[in-house]
Amino acid sequence: MRSFFAIFSLLFLCFSIHLSLHGQTISKEELIFLTSEWKGERFADGRPKISDDLLERAKHIMIDDAWTVLKNEGYLNQYEGGWKMVNNQTMSGRAVTAMYLPSRPDVEKNIKERGAKQGRKGNTNAWPIDVLNKGDLYVADAFGKIGGGPIMGATLANSIFSKSGNGVVFDGACRDLQEITNLKGFNAFVRDFHPSFTEQMVLMGLNSPIRIGNAIVLPGDLVIATIEGVLFVPAHLAEQVVSTSEFVIRKDQFGFEMVRTNKYSTGEIDSEWTDVIKTEFLKWLEKHPELGKMTRAELDKVMSKRTW
Repeated sequence: MRSFFAIFSLLFLCFSIHLSLHGQTISKEELIFLTSEWKGERFADGRPKISDDLLERAKHIMIDDAWTVLKNEGYLNQYEGGWKMVNNQTMSGRAVTAMYLPSRPDVEKNIKERGAKQGRKGNTNAWPIDVLNKGDLYVADAFGKIGGGPIMGATLANSIFSKSGNGVVFDGACRDLQEITNLKGFNAFVRDFHPSFTEQMVLMGLNSPIRIGNAIVLPGDLVIATIEGVLFVPAHLAEQVVSTSEFVIRKDQFGFEMVRTNKYSTGEIDSEWTDVIKTEFLKWLEKHPELGKMTRAELDKVMSKRTW
């Protein structure tokens, strides 16, 4: 009987620790369930781990092309526009998500007390920074609050950049624009800038599904943020979206040159390619190594399922 209670106590302790450690997050099992189409590597918390190489390639594609691939795959709620930015720098990264809600005294008290037991310090808007890795991009639903809504100033911006080497996308506000402008390599996509501090807001979700305007975002999504807008690409479609968008850039440049030299007409370039045009394209691509390589099999595959 004594051993039974010992085992029971141990199991209860482990369960309590599990709940405590997860705090505002969803469980690893739930995150894997929600992103079950992803078959690649994952972080310890279950987030899909898109490769660094793919993150870099994503910075050089056109967001219109990427959006079209997603649309044709049936993903219609992945884009949001209408941002203010620190600069015109394009960002790409793996989403670390946070959801804020208007504060309620009893709820905020409970959350902060639990956070203190977990070793968390400061206001809840600093907690998401602790889970950032290199290549992550902090995405927050701050319910569009401007006055009393900045969830980041210059100090947190520096902390975010040192942890992730990346910037942020906030459906809300930030402050200290003049100082943040001096942080080279950092960018922030926000609804507006405001001199106030975080007031009457509390972190209610960390690495959970969130809404950014008209878009749904899951932890681990590929985030592509450009001067045009922000696209949230489900992790399992990231390679397809990037590689197809890269092909469209190559195809367009090839097409422009062929039309200018009167080798092919616009109709021929914009229609299904003949074997002759495909061969011509691959020869042309060999002369432009800066655009990358492509085999005939890869060309046939991308053209057989036209999602661009």
